[in-house]
Amino acid sequence: MNTPENTSTRQITIDRYNGVSSTHFSDILSVEEPLEIRVHYGTSSNRQQKNISVTMRTPGNDPELAAGFLFTEGIISSYSEVKDIYHGGMACQLQKENIIIIELSEDAIPNLMQTDRNFYTTSSCGVCGKSSIQSIRTISPFFQAKRPELNIPVHVLYQLPKQLKAAQSGFSKTGGIHAAGLFTLDGKPLFIREDVGRHNALDKLIGTALKCNLLPLNRHILLLSGRASFELIQKAAMAGISIVAAIGAPSSLAVELAVEFNITLIGFLKEDRFNIYNCNECISMPTHNKMGHGKRRT
Repeated sequence: MNTPENTSTRQITIDRYNGVSSTHFSDILSVEEPLEIRVHYGTSSNRQQKNISVTMRTPGNDPELAAGFLFTEGIISSYSEVKDIYHGGMACQLQKENIIIIELSEDAIPNLMQTDRNFYTTSSCGVCGKSSIQSIRTISPFFQAKRPELNIPVHVLYQLPKQLKAAQSGFSKTGGIHAAGLFTLDGKPLFIREDVGRHNALDKLIGTALKCNLLPLNRHILLLSGRASFELIQKAAMAGISIVAAIGAPSSLAVELAVEFNITLIGFLKEDRFNIYNCNECISMPTHNKMGHGKRRT
Protein backbone atom coordinates (compact mmCIF):
# COMPACT_ATOMS: atom_id res chain seq x y z
CA MET A 1 0.00 0.00 0.00
CA ASN A 2 1.21 3.49 -0.80
CA THR A 3 1.69 6.04 1.95
CA PRO A 4 1.11 9.77 1.40
CA GLU A 5 4.89 10.17 1.32
CA ASN A 6 5.28 7.50 -1.34
CA THR A 7 2.82 8.29 -4.12
CA SER A 8 5.29 8.13 -7.03
CA THR A 9 5.52 4.32 -7.09
CA ARG A 10 3.07 1.45 -6.73
CA GLN A 11 3.76 -2.19 -5.87
CA ILE A 12 1.87 -4.98 -7.65
CA THR A 13 2.16 -8.75 -7.97
CA ILE A 14 2.99 -10.10 -11.42
CA ASP A 15 3.91 -13.42 -13.04
CA ARG A 16 7.53 -13.54 -14.17
CA TYR A 17 8.40 -16.04 -16.90
CA ASN A 18 11.83 -17.56 -17.40
CA GLY A 19 11.92 -20.12 -20.17
CA VAL A 20 9.09 -22.56 -19.46
CA SER A 21 8.73 -21.75 -15.75
CA SER A 22 6.98 -18.88 -14.01
CA THR A 23 6.93 -17.42 -10.52
CA HIS A 24 4.93 -14.79 -8.68
CA PHE A 25 6.94 -11.62 -8.34
CA SER A 26 6.45 -8.30 -6.58
CA ASP A 27 7.12 -5.47 -9.04
CA ILE A 28 7.24 -1.69 -8.54
CA LEU A 29 5.69 0.63 -11.11
CA SER A 30 6.01 4.36 -11.65
CA VAL A 31 2.65 6.01 -10.94
CA GLU A 32 1.02 7.86 -13.81
CA GLU A 33 -1.96 10.07 -12.99
CA PRO A 34 -3.58 13.12 -14.59
CA LEU A 35 -2.91 16.58 -13.23
CA GLU A 36 -5.28 19.38 -14.15
CA ILE A 37 -3.68 22.82 -14.03
CA ARG A 38 -6.01 25.74 -13.30
CA VAL A 39 -5.16 29.44 -13.16
CA HIS A 40 -7.00 32.03 -11.09
CA TYR A 41 -6.34 35.60 -12.19
CA GLY A 42 -7.82 39.09 -12.26
CA THR A 43 -8.69 41.74 -9.70
CA SER A 44 -10.29 40.87 -6.38
CA SER A 45 -13.65 42.07 -7.68
CA ASN A 46 -13.35 40.20 -11.00
CA ARG A 47 -11.50 36.97 -10.25
CA GLN A 48 -11.55 34.48 -13.13
CA GLN A 49 -10.59 30.83 -13.52
CA LYS A 50 -9.08 29.17 -16.56
CA ASN A 51 -8.46 25.44 -16.96
CA ILE A 52 -5.09 25.44 -18.69
CA SER A 53 -4.15 21.81 -19.28
CA VAL A 54 -4.36 18.21 -18.18
CA THR A 55 -1.03 16.42 -18.24
CA MET A 56 -0.19 12.83 -17.32
CA ARG A 57 2.47 12.96 -14.64
CA THR A 58 4.06 11.16 -11.70
CA PRO A 59 2.80 12.73 -8.45
CA GLY A 60 5.42 14.84 -6.68
CA ASN A 61 6.68 18.40 -7.15
CA ASP A 62 3.27 19.35 -8.55
CA PRO A 63 3.59 23.08 -7.68
CA GLU A 64 6.95 23.26 -9.46
CA LEU A 65 5.53 21.34 -12.41
CA ALA A 66 2.62 23.77 -12.72
CA ALA A 67 4.83 26.85 -12.40
CA GLY A 68 7.36 25.47 -14.87
CA PHE A 69 4.61 24.58 -17.31
CA LEU A 70 3.09 28.07 -17.21
CA PHE A 71 6.53 29.63 -17.70
CA THR A 72 7.75 27.39 -20.51
CA GLU A 73 4.41 27.80 -22.29
CA GLY A 74 4.79 31.59 -22.12
CA ILE A 75 1.69 32.09 -19.96
CA ILE A 76 3.66 33.81 -17.19
CA SER A 77 7.05 35.50 -17.49
CA SER A 78 8.19 35.54 -13.86
CA TYR A 79 7.55 33.76 -10.58
CA SER A 80 6.73 37.15 -9.08
CA GLU A 81 3.38 36.87 -10.89
CA VAL A 82 2.50 33.85 -8.74
CA LYS A 83 0.62 34.57 -5.52
CA ASP A 84 0.03 30.99 -4.39
CA ILE A 85 -0.02 27.40 -5.66
CA TYR A 86 -2.07 24.66 -4.02
CA HIS A 87 -3.99 21.46 -4.64
CA GLY A 88 -7.74 21.89 -4.92
CA GLY A 89 -10.91 20.46 -6.41
CA MET A 90 -13.03 19.38 -3.45
CA ALA A 91 -15.91 18.25 -5.68
CA CYS A 92 -14.36 14.80 -5.80
CA GLN A 93 -12.38 13.81 -2.73
CA LEU A 94 -10.48 11.08 -4.56
CA GLN A 95 -9.24 13.54 -7.19
CA LYS A 96 -8.26 16.46 -4.94
CA GLU A 97 -4.53 15.79 -5.35
CA ASN A 98 -4.88 15.70 -9.14
CA ILE A 99 -5.93 19.33 -9.48
CA ILE A 100 -3.48 22.14 -8.91
CA ILE A 101 -4.48 25.78 -8.76
CA ILE A 102 -2.14 28.67 -9.44
CA GLU A 103 -3.30 31.95 -7.97
CA LEU A 104 -1.79 34.87 -9.85
CA SER A 105 -1.34 38.29 -8.30
CA GLU A 106 -3.97 40.87 -9.15
CA ASP A 107 -1.65 42.85 -11.43
CA ALA A 108 -0.49 39.76 -13.34
CA ILE A 109 -1.92 39.40 -16.85
CA PRO A 110 -1.48 35.81 -18.11
CA ASN A 111 -0.79 35.31 -21.80
CA LEU A 112 -3.72 33.01 -22.41
CA MET A 113 -3.12 33.06 -26.16
CA GLN A 114 -0.67 30.23 -25.43
CA THR A 115 -3.23 27.97 -23.78
CA ASP A 116 -4.33 26.47 -27.08
CA ARG A 117 -0.90 24.76 -27.21
CA ASN A 118 -1.15 25.02 -30.97
CA PHE A 119 2.40 25.41 -32.21
CA TYR A 120 5.07 23.55 -30.31
CA THR A 121 3.84 21.18 -27.65
CA THR A 122 4.53 17.83 -29.30
CA SER A 123 6.83 16.56 -32.00
CA SER A 124 3.80 15.26 -33.89
CA CYS A 125 1.68 18.43 -33.73
CA GLY A 126 1.81 18.86 -37.50
CA VAL A 127 2.92 22.48 -37.33
CA CYS A 128 5.68 23.71 -39.63
CA GLY A 129 8.98 23.66 -37.75
CA LYS A 130 10.00 27.12 -38.96
CA SER A 131 6.72 28.59 -37.71
CA SER A 132 7.18 26.87 -34.37
CA ILE A 133 10.67 28.29 -33.93
CA GLN A 134 9.43 31.77 -34.85
CA SER A 135 6.66 31.50 -32.27
CA ILE A 136 9.11 30.58 -29.51
CA ARG A 137 11.33 33.51 -30.47
CA THR A 138 8.49 35.94 -29.92
CA ILE A 139 7.71 34.82 -26.35
CA SER A 140 11.10 33.75 -24.92
CA PRO A 141 12.17 36.34 -22.31
CA PHE A 142 15.84 35.45 -22.88
CA PHE A 143 16.03 35.38 -26.69
CA GLN A 144 18.04 38.63 -26.78
CA ALA A 145 20.25 37.74 -23.81
CA LYS A 146 23.93 37.50 -24.62
CA ARG A 147 25.37 34.03 -24.21
CA PRO A 148 28.22 34.00 -21.67
CA GLU A 149 31.62 32.66 -22.65
CA LEU A 150 31.83 29.17 -21.18
CA ASN A 151 34.61 26.61 -20.94
CA ILE A 152 33.52 23.10 -19.98
CA PRO A 153 36.23 20.41 -19.72
CA VAL A 154 35.14 17.10 -21.24
CA HIS A 155 35.76 15.26 -17.97
CA VAL A 156 32.95 17.30 -16.39
CA LEU A 157 30.52 16.06 -19.05
CA TYR A 158 31.68 12.46 -18.71
CA GLN A 159 30.78 12.37 -15.00
CA LEU A 160 27.22 13.69 -15.44
CA PRO A 161 25.41 10.47 -16.55
CA LYS A 162 26.67 8.57 -13.51
CA GLN A 163 25.55 11.34 -11.16
CA LEU A 164 22.12 11.54 -12.77
CA LYS A 165 21.60 7.78 -12.59
CA ALA A 166 22.70 7.67 -8.94
CA ALA A 167 20.14 10.34 -8.04
CA GLN A 168 17.24 8.69 -9.93
CA SER A 169 15.46 6.97 -7.07
CA GLY A 170 12.37 6.39 -9.18
CA PHE A 171 14.29 4.82 -12.04
CA SER A 172 16.26 2.55 -9.72
CA LYS A 173 12.98 1.15 -8.39
CA THR A 174 10.93 0.96 -11.58
CA GLY A 175 13.14 1.37 -14.65
CA GLY A 176 10.26 3.33 -16.21
CA ILE A 177 10.73 7.02 -15.53
CA HIS A 178 12.54 9.99 -17.09
CA ALA A 179 14.80 12.52 -15.41
CA ALA A 180 16.12 16.03 -15.97
CA GLY A 181 19.14 17.24 -14.04
CA LEU A 182 20.55 20.73 -13.59
CA PHE A 183 24.28 20.94 -12.93
CA THR A 184 26.78 23.70 -12.30
CA LEU A 185 29.52 24.30 -14.86
CA ASP A 186 31.91 22.22 -12.75
CA GLY A 187 29.50 19.29 -12.66
CA LYS A 188 27.83 19.66 -9.28
CA PRO A 189 24.13 18.63 -9.24
CA LEU A 190 21.66 21.34 -8.19
CA PHE A 191 18.23 19.83 -8.93
CA ILE A 192 17.17 16.48 -10.35
CA ARG A 193 13.52 15.78 -11.09
CA GLU A 194 11.78 12.62 -12.32
CA ASP A 195 8.50 11.94 -14.09
CA VAL A 196 6.93 9.44 -16.46
CA GLY A 197 6.73 12.33 -18.92
CA ARG A 198 10.09 13.71 -20.02
CA HIS A 199 8.53 17.14 -20.56
CA ASN A 200 7.03 17.05 -17.05
CA ALA A 201 10.41 16.23 -15.53
CA LEU A 202 11.89 19.29 -17.21
CA ASP A 203 8.96 21.50 -16.22
CA LYS A 204 9.44 20.40 -12.60
CA LEU A 205 13.11 21.29 -12.87
CA ILE A 206 12.54 24.69 -14.49
CA GLY A 207 9.71 25.44 -12.06
CA THR A 208 12.08 24.79 -9.16
CA ALA A 209 14.74 27.07 -10.65
CA LEU A 210 12.08 29.71 -11.40
CA LYS A 211 10.92 29.65 -7.78
CA CYS A 212 14.55 30.01 -6.62
CA ASN A 213 15.04 33.03 -8.93
CA LEU A 214 17.87 31.34 -10.85
CA LEU A 215 16.75 32.13 -14.39
CA PRO A 216 18.22 32.57 -16.93
CA LEU A 217 20.06 29.27 -16.57
CA ASN A 218 22.81 30.28 -19.00
CA ARG A 219 25.60 29.22 -16.63
CA HIS A 220 24.31 25.73 -15.99
CA ILE A 221 24.22 22.36 -17.75
CA LEU A 222 20.94 20.54 -18.40
CA LEU A 223 21.12 16.75 -18.68
CA LEU A 224 18.22 14.74 -20.09
CA SER A 225 17.92 11.03 -19.34
CA GLY A 226 16.60 10.16 -22.79
CA ARG A 227 16.47 11.76 -26.20
CA ALA A 228 16.45 15.49 -26.92
CA SER A 229 13.15 16.31 -28.60
CA PHE A 230 12.00 19.64 -29.99
CA GLU A 231 9.71 20.22 -27.00
CA LEU A 232 12.54 19.77 -24.50
CA ILE A 233 14.87 22.14 -26.34
CA GLN A 234 11.99 24.63 -26.54
CA LYS A 235 11.61 24.52 -22.76
CA ALA A 236 15.36 24.85 -22.31
CA ALA A 237 15.38 27.89 -24.60
CA MET A 238 12.55 29.47 -22.61
CA ALA A 239 14.66 29.11 -19.44
CA GLY A 240 17.76 30.58 -21.11
CA ILE A 241 19.74 27.34 -20.86
CA SER A 242 22.98 27.43 -22.87
CA ILE A 243 24.10 23.80 -22.66
CA VAL A 244 21.83 20.77 -23.12
CA ALA A 245 23.19 17.24 -22.96
CA ALA A 246 21.13 14.12 -23.57
CA ILE A 247 21.81 10.44 -22.98
CA GLY A 248 20.00 9.71 -26.23
CA ALA A 249 19.74 11.25 -29.68
CA PRO A 250 18.38 14.65 -30.70
CA SER A 251 15.72 15.06 -33.36
CA SER A 252 16.31 17.16 -36.47
CA LEU A 253 13.99 19.91 -35.27
CA ALA A 254 15.69 19.92 -31.87
CA VAL A 255 18.99 20.62 -33.63
CA GLU A 256 17.39 23.41 -35.69
CA LEU A 257 16.06 25.02 -32.53
CA ALA A 258 19.44 24.69 -30.79
CA VAL A 259 21.07 26.48 -33.72
CA GLU A 260 18.41 29.22 -33.64
CA PHE A 261 18.94 29.88 -29.92
CA ASN A 262 22.70 29.29 -29.88
CA ILE A 263 22.41 26.32 -27.51
CA THR A 264 25.24 23.83 -27.18
CA LEU A 265 23.52 20.52 -27.91
CA ILE A 266 25.17 17.24 -26.95
CA GLY A 267 23.75 13.79 -27.67
CA PHE A 268 24.63 10.18 -26.84
CA LEU A 269 26.50 11.31 -23.71
CA LYS A 270 28.21 8.37 -22.08
CA GLU A 271 31.03 8.11 -19.56
CA ASP A 272 33.66 8.24 -22.29
CA ARG A 273 32.12 9.77 -25.42
CA PHE A 274 29.47 12.09 -26.85
CA ASN A 275 28.39 13.88 -30.03
CA ILE A 276 28.12 17.66 -30.39
CA TYR A 277 25.37 18.86 -32.72
CA ASN A 278 25.78 22.60 -32.22
CA CYS A 279 28.17 25.10 -30.59
CA ASN A 280 31.24 23.04 -29.73
CA GLU A 281 33.44 26.03 -28.86
CA CYS A 282 32.57 25.93 -25.15
CA ILE A 283 33.79 22.32 -24.73
CA SER A 284 37.43 22.10 -23.71
CA MET A 285 39.27 19.04 -25.00
CA PRO A 286 43.01 18.24 -25.04
CA THR A 287 44.25 18.98 -28.56
CA HIS A 288 45.97 15.61 -28.94
CA ASN A 289 42.60 13.89 -28.42
CA LYS A 290 40.85 15.63 -31.30
CA MET A 291 40.15 13.36 -34.25
CA GLY A 292 39.02 13.75 -37.83
CA HIS A 293 35.76 12.75 -39.41
CA GLY A 294 34.23 9.39 -38.63
CA LYS A 295 30.96 7.54 -38.26
CA ARG A 296 28.54 8.37 -35.49
CA ARG A 297 29.24 6.56 -32.26
CA THR A 298 26.20 5.60 -30.21
